[in-house]
Amino acid sequence: MPRRFNVTGSCNPKLHYMVDITGRLKKIRELIDNGSYFTINRARQYGKTTTLAALADYLKKDYKVVSLDFQMLGNADFSTEIVFAKAFARYLLRIIRNKRKPIEGFDQSRLDKLERAAQTEEQFSLGRLFELLSDLCDTAQMPVVLIVDEVDSASNNQVFLDFLAQLRAYYLNREILPTFQSVILAGVVDVKNVKIKIRTEQEHKTNSPWNIATDFLVDMSFDKDDIKGMLAQYEADYETGMNLDEMAGLICDSTSGYPFLVSRICQLLDERIAGSERFLHRAEAWTKAGYIEAEKILTHEKNTLFESLTGKLEDFPELAQMLKAILFNGLPMSYAAGNQAIEVASMFGFVKNVDGNLAVANRIFETYLYNLFLSEEEVSSAVYATAVADKYQFIKGGHLDMELVLERFVKTFAELYKDESEKFKEEIGRKYFMLFLRPIINGRGRSYVEARTRDMKRTDIIVDYGGEQFVIELKTGSGRSGSMIQRKTKKRSRAVSSNEKLEQQTG
Repeated sequence: MPRRFNVTGSCNPKLHYMVDITGRLKKIRELIDNGSYFTINRARQYGKTTTLAALADYLKKDYKVVSLDFQMLGNADFSTEIVFAKAFARYLLRIIRNKRKPIEGFDQSRLDKLERAAQTEEQFSLGRLFELLSDLCDTAQMPVVLIVDEVDSASNNQVFLDFLAQLRAYYLNREILPTFQSVILAGVVDVKNVKIKIRTEQEHKTNSPWNIATDFLVDMSFDKDDIKGMLAQYEADYETGMNLDEMAGLICDSTSGYPFLVSRICQLLDERIAGSERFLHRAEAWTKAGYIEAEKILTHEKNTLFESLTGKLEDFPELAQMLKAILFNGLPMSYAAGNQAIEVASMFGFVKNVDGNLAVANRIFETYLYNLFLSEEEVSSAVYATAVADKYQFIKGGHLDMELVLERFVKTFAELYKDESEKFKEEIGRKYFMLFLRPIINGRGRSYVEARTRDMKRTDIIVDYGGEQFVIELKTGSGRSGSMIQRKTKKRSRAVSSNEKLEQQTG
């Protein structure tokens, strides 16, 4: 069976095209060899589960690796300390004694003792559980590494914090009490910041005992060379003749190496773009034009990652306001540790720290968020309504008349908001120009902001339509009238071909 690009569940190199993560595994192993306890916390669908599965295989010659997933435990299993201790023991034993892939090297009498205690002792506490786990580690043929994935499903309750406290106690006393060589907790929420998940009426539970954890600084995003290597695997199978360097660069630039987005773009190119009416063959799909189509599909589709991001915007209204300020107002915002909105945005992968300032994590997220936020205003926007009414006049012979678009936008904006303050105009100008564009290019084109130019003085909006690309340079100014802005616009207009850029200036 041919390999494919995968965006659901863990990746398997025998079944899927994958980035080579050997270098990352080596760095993680260094932490384990040093006996570190740590958390791998990354945003949803960032390759955590795939990395953990590869890590378990990578370590198996020198360690006994027990990999658990807290999603396998139900809410009831965290109801009390005793219930959790018994559920954890049963789950651990089931993994070690798995008939399909048992973990050899544990003392059978110690496993039997753990099983009997969990079944028969009414007061089977966490203390008793860890006493028996210590015996298991002491008698194992190799040092034991414990991996717990999806800790988010447990982090909203006291039993989980008590579990962490036991791990911490044995870690601090490891010279006299045998324990795990290393413990890795994986999830979106950093266990050090577990208070974000605790409800306000439970503030007494917010102190996390996970202060023993070593910082996890391994970069799990994909760089251009990583993506190029994955594409080379595909190219070896299909010989499309694609320009590997160009395609890897396009994908890396728009996704900033977010693993799900990288794989999804590739999946769309392979399964949706190749064989479509415009791109009949794979060789035609794996080009810049094919890539643009794939990105357009991605930024307008419903998928599990975008649904998760939208849900977080609803859960944290202050997060939505912060992102709107960054995207539309061009407000510089410092990356301040301790600010809950910023911590939440970072934790869920919305933003990143760029030289001490906040930036949206990647262009795909930017485009998706622009679409989301702008769609909320379409019904009530007079600018949008004007563009809808006149949208067909801007397309001539299949080409977008950008000069006319700019002229009409300037005129419409000046008429609608002539009585507003200059400050108001500067703050909403970007947003309203993108609203004006939406019905005109919808279905055939795309627009996005060039992040490197976004500030309160200048923004470049890139528009792709019908094989042509335009760069619209928006600048704020002190001019009072729409006519002055319009005159500047006309002065800088020029025609373009598919490989050139049209640069325009508006107020």
